[in-house]
Amino acid sequence: MKRDVVLSALAKSNSGATANMKDLQWRLDRLERQLAKLTELVRYHAEDNDRLVRIVAEDRDVIRRELLRKHQATVRARKHLRAVTSKVGLES
Repeated sequence: MKRDVVLSALAKSNSGATANMKDLQWRLDRLERQLAKLTELVRYHAEDNDRLVRIVAEDRDVIRRELLRKHQATVRARKHLRAVTSKVGLES
């Protein structure tokens, strides 16, 4: 749509410049192809970024669960140690 407007405006102002019009049309076509390629690359980048965010979130969740397991094991060991220590103190 924009290309048609630009071309018609230039055609009215430069009625005798056919070579310039072809050159301008080629440039506009090239810009449109570049814009389409750039849009595609941006979409791929966004998809890759989304995948990376999911992977990091999953890894973070796994690490969090592992740290929680270790903490719970430490708490159980301390609790057991306290129970054993208190029994030994009572028996003496």
